[in-house]
Amino acid sequence: MAPKKLVRRKPSAQGPRRYDTRMIQRGARLRRSPFFDATLAAGCQSYTVYNHTLLPSTYDDPEAEYRHLLEHAALWDVAVERQVEVSGPDAFDFAQLLTPRDLATCAVGQGKYVVIVDEAGGILNDPVLMRLAEDRFWFSAADSDLLLWAKGVARHSAMDVRISEPDASPLQVQGPTSKGLMEDLFGTRVTSLPYYHFVDTDTEGIPLVVTRTGWTGRSATSCTCWTPPAASSSGTA
Repeated sequence: MAPKKLVRRKPSAQGPRRYDTRMIQRGARLRRSPFFDATLAAGCQSYTVYNHTLLPSTYDDPEAEYRHLLEHAALWDVAVERQVEVSGPDAFDFAQLLTPRDLATCAVGQGKYVVIVDEAGGILNDPVLMRLAEDRFWFSAADSDLLLWAKGVARHSAMDVRISEPDASPLQVQGPTSKGLMEDLFGTRVTSLPYYHFVDTDTEGIPLVVTRTGWTGRSATSCTCWTPPAASSSGTA
């Protein structure tokens, strides 16, 4: 049987074109985030593919969504930003090998915006790096197979490192009222974080890493949550 296709519905007077998400072929090649069912229940109308994972792209009229972001708070399913974990005795040296940015000033509990380059200096990815421990780093990857690149570099580096993808799924909170929302959830220790720093915390027993890694003139804070923060052995090199 031929795979089902994504079918676009005709425009209606009630709003923009809608996509029948029931017609998406959910095969092994496309992953769904842990929040996928919640995005459907919230009225997600269309998805795109990012890091082999379905990324919600439209819930409402785009202008209405933009206005809401400027005036209120928005919760984003960004579990597509997969983490590449580097750990082991040579983790720092290997992390430094991947990026030209000087990591000497990156302390435990701190993050950096970095670029990952190939052997010719071409940019492969521009993740946010977080240093969870002296010998443990997370690269929050943009859309590319960064995990495979890191595994290949590790294979030929002669360094004692482990490369894996932890079972971690980011959410992001943005908008001018997001600071008050995050304070209600986690207290001021989150919203008083220096820029590009993070803390371990939890909500209702769910372990989280909450970072302050986004900033605009309209958004007082932008925090991303991962769960769980514990190391995973989903793949090694």
